[in-house]
Amino acid sequence: MAEAVSTERVAANTNYATAIREALFAGAISFGLFVLLVGLKTDQNIRNELILVQRWGVLAILVLLTMAGRFAYVAYLQPTLAARAAARAKAPAVAVEPSALRKNWTKLAVLGLFLYPVVIVALVGLQGSLKWVDNFGIQILIYVMLAWGLNIVVGLAGLLDLGYVAFYAVGAYSYALLASEFGWSFWILLPAAGMMAAFWGVILGFPVLRLRGDYLAIVTLAFGEIIRLVIINWREVTNGSAGISGIPKVTFFGIFNFDVSSPHYIGKVLGIATSGAYYKIFLYYLILLLAMLTAFVTIRLRRMPVGRAWEALREDEIACRSLGINTTTTKLTAFATGAMFGGFAGSFFAARQGFVSPESFVFLESAIILAIVVLGGMGSLAGIAVAAVVMIGGTEILREMQFLKAVFGDGFTPELYRMLLFGLAMVIVMVWKPRGFVGSREPTAFLHERKAVSASFTKEGHG
Repeated sequence: MAEAVSTERVAANTNYATAIREALFAGAISFGLFVLLVGLKTDQNIRNELILVQRWGVLAILVLLTMAGRFAYVAYLQPTLAARAAARAKAPAVAVEPSALRKNWTKLAVLGLFLYPVVIVALVGLQGSLKWVDNFGIQILIYVMLAWGLNIVVGLAGLLDLGYVAFYAVGAYSYALLASEFGWSFWILLPAAGMMAAFWGVILGFPVLRLRGDYLAIVTLAFGEIIRLVIINWREVTNGSAGISGIPKVTFFGIFNFDVSSPHYIGKVLGIATSGAYYKIFLYYLILLLAMLTAFVTIRLRRMPVGRAWEALREDEIACRSLGINTTTTKLTAFATGAMFGGFAGSFFAARQGFVSPESFVFLESAIILAIVVLGGMGSLAGIAVAAVVMIGGTEILREMQFLKAVFGDGFTPELYRMLLFGLAMVIVMVWKPRGFVGSREPTAFLHERKAVSASFTKEGHG
């Protein structure tokens, strides 16, 4: 008994020593990373001269927090996780009946999304709901739809696409140009923008048929930059860097619109008070339906032969060819389908903003969408939706965190450190859940029961 206690004490002391060493290493690394980003800041004095402001207190707080977090993880959390994993490996497998909440979580989530504007209006009023419905509803759902579209290319087909924002831009500019020049309705241009983006997805697919891995990523990245540069330089059509403004709003199938000066304004037709919140709520339900359409099509396609061909291509392209699957058609359909949903989201974005410019379609957008797919778990629609809520909703919340000025001083601006905190959160998530929030790579088709195989089939030359 005494020997066991002594052994536990030695292990605990060794664990604490390791945790202290790891904390010191983490502190040194964080100091090197933050000394220029946080510790020093450029400013102007009263004589309009550039000066360097030292903020060693803020730097010390960040370094100490990093060290404390690393120490707590190594000393306490890591052994606990290891013990749980060992106990789980030794414990016999027991079939657990899922609860009613887990069985119906999809229905409850959809119901909650439909009731979200109603709840917000009831809590903060009609005018107060503008920010919540727009920034925390529409903005998040746009990225959910974009990430679900990219999930077809990256998560299902296994094709690394770093230029997905190009299809987003094609859809937005297709709607902006056709609506401004010809006055066509959104309901006509929505499928037109999707088809235009799908066409460009096929155009991208042909040059990359023989590429994979890093080479595929480089080509798709170049494609996204080419589209952006064409938009900037083709001024006769796209108006260059100035963008396109005055894009018509979406109407409710021509029955009523959201222009206050129009006789068909929704407030005049229904006899309700004038408010700009009606248009935001209408756009919220519109993008929600588009996102649900994306999810429905993705789920249906996964169960069809084309979806299983995508999964086979993701797992092993050589084995996929040996099974007689046409990899050319499989890749092109993946690019075209994912691009189509990007075009839908782009046309909605143009209608929502009323203005499009090349600055909205930079590489950072592609990186954010890809990060949502990876963090959520490639192939998992639920995980991607959760990741979009955390990433986009989290960045929007950071815009509102002005109370941090009381902690770090008036010189602290949440906007400047938003991406820094965002990057740190991504690193923490990937350490904690390396396969994403809901990581799942199980194929759609698999055997539900194990069957014994005769030894004669596994002899050399027979299997």
